[in-house]
Amino acid sequence: MNIIEPKSAVLLAGLLSCATLALSVSSAAAVEQCRFIQAKPEREACYARQEADLAAKRNKPEPKRDTTMESLQQMKQEDAELNRQLHGICRGC
Repeated sequence: MNIIEPKSAVLLAGLLSCATLALSVSSAAAVEQCRFIQAKPEREACYARQEADLAAKRNKPEPKRDTTMESLQQMKQEDAELNRQLHGICRGC
C-alpha cells in the first residue's frame, strides 16, 4: 500500500497551486501581448484573433431550460382530469 507522507503531500499541494497560478497568469498575459507587437499588420491580426475568441465566449448557447416544473404542472392537470373521469363512472348500473 502506497501512502503519501505529510511532507510530500504539502509539497505536492504547493506545486499544484503554483501550476494553477502560472496557467491563469499565462492566459491573462496572452490577452496583453498584442500591445507589444511592433509590426502593425501582426498586431492588428492579434487583436482580431482576440476579438474573435471573446465573441465566441460571449455567444455560447443558452443553458438548457429546466422544464421540470412545466412537466409537473402538466402531470397534475392530467391526473386531475383522469380522477374526474374515474369518479364519473357509474358503478351501480
